[in-house]
Amino acid sequence: MRKLILIIEDDELLRSTIFDLLELADFNVISAEDGRSGLNLARKIQPDLVLCDVNTSDIDGYRILKQLRKNGTTSQMPFILLTSEYDPKIRSHALGLGANDYLVKPLQLHQLLEAISKASQSALIGK
Repeated sequence: MRKLILIIEDDELLRSTIFDLLELADFNVISAEDGRSGLNLARKIQPDLVLCDVNTSDIDGYRILKQLRKNGTTSQMPFILLTSEYDPKIRSHALGLGANDYLVKPLQLHQLLEAISKASQSALIGK
């Protein structure tokens, strides 16, 4: 069964590029163009993994992560934050909030697929 990945990214070109690459890698993919709709989708459909931009237009990725971690049905959902800036302190903060990974854009496909694999494995171990 193919894993379902939710992409929450407000940059349309990046969102569609990641969407297409993940479909080619044999994932089922859905996407949201802002944080609020992404959070609602995550709660409603409970994807196997969420890829979320840190700086979405209305609710930032940290708040989305916190909201999902507070809910019993989504608390263990693998969650990867995407950002355009690397800062070790911010990365540490994101991981401390419960993110499975923190990737810096521009993304490389092998890097993204490896992070998805690791996050999925840690979710299986946690169950």
